[in-house]
Parts: sequence; structure tokens; C-alpha cells
Amino acid sequence: MTEYSTDTALVVVDVQNDFADPDGSLYVPEADTRVIPAVNRQVSSAIEAGASVFYTQDWHPERTPHFATDGGIWPVHCVAGTVGAEFHPDLLVEGPSVYKGANGEDGYSGFTMRDPVSGEEKPTELESMIRAAGCQKVVVVGLALDYCVKDTALDVARGGFETTVLLDATGAVNLEPGDGDKAVAELRSEGVTVG
Repeated sequence: MTEYSTDTALVVVDVQNDFADPDGSLYVPEADTRVIPAVNRQVSSAIEAGASVFYTQDWHPERTPHFATDGGIWPVHCVAGTVGAEFHPDLLVEGPSVYKGANGEDGYSGFTMRDPVSGEEKPTELESMIRAAGCQKVVVVGLALDYCVKDTALDVARGGFETTVLLDATGAVNLEPGDGDKAVAELRSEGVTVG
């Protein structure tokens, strides 16, 4: 069990209907049956210990080079204001949410967004929110391990935070077989604790 304290932030990544509902356009296997209950246990533990909890949400426009319909690799998902972009109804929401990808960027990381054409990166407000809360340790959970969770955790670690990803509270899309395992190896190689 992860130890939470007042200098810890729990970041819950993209537990939205398009990823967490079996009818979602990018459903992560077991997101609704295994991942959400595990995430909720972490949220409860964090709140009880006085830790900070933050959420991220993909929040895309209807047309973006991020989507396959406009040249990207992903089906249309998490379009701003749609049911698919809403948090899954079973998710325990106990903190503010940061939108990412609102201008068509690849919003993989909760810390940075990348223009899918130019590659230019720009920050979200998440890092400043975590620093303002006085946090030095960050626990990352949510969806999906091999993309948004991984990229968020890598950015957190590069920001100088002690970083942990909890495998029982995440799941992989596995666009290619083994992507989840590769993500775990990359996280560990960058000094992220994977438990």
C-alpha cells in the first residue's frame, strides 16, 4: 500500500468514458472492473492522509491531427463537452482537473502537450498546481499505462519529483502487443518506481 502524506500528490490520469467504458472509442481492458476500483482506493487513502489529488482529462476539438480522421493514429475520442470526455461515473473525483489537448495537441502527458504537426511542446498548469500544493512526491494512476500515464510519470520525474506508478491502478491500451511491458521498462529506466 502506498504511503500518502501532506507532501504527496496523487495524479489520476484520464479516467474518462472513452477509455474506461466498454462502449468507449478507446476502451482499456478492465478499466471499469479493475482499474477504477483501484484508483478509488488510492483517492480515498490520499484524501484521508491529507495529500493533494489532481485529475487530467483529454479534451480534444472535433477535428485534430491527433485523430485518424485527420492523419493521426487514434480514433476520435474525448471530444470536449461530449459524454466520452466526461469522467467515468464510478470514479471518485476529489480535486481539480486539468484539460489537455484542447487546441488539438497530443495531450499524452498531464505536464506538457505537443503540437502533432510542429512537435512544439507547451506546459499545462499541472506542475505549477503540484508545486503550489507543496508536494515533493507524486503517485500516478489512471489510463492508459502505455501512453498518458507513462508520459505523465516521465515528465513528473524529470521535474524532480519522487515518482511512483501503481500498476494495479492502471491498464494498457497495447496498440502493439507488449506496449504496457515496454512502458514499465522505460519508466524504471528513468528512475520511476513502478509498484
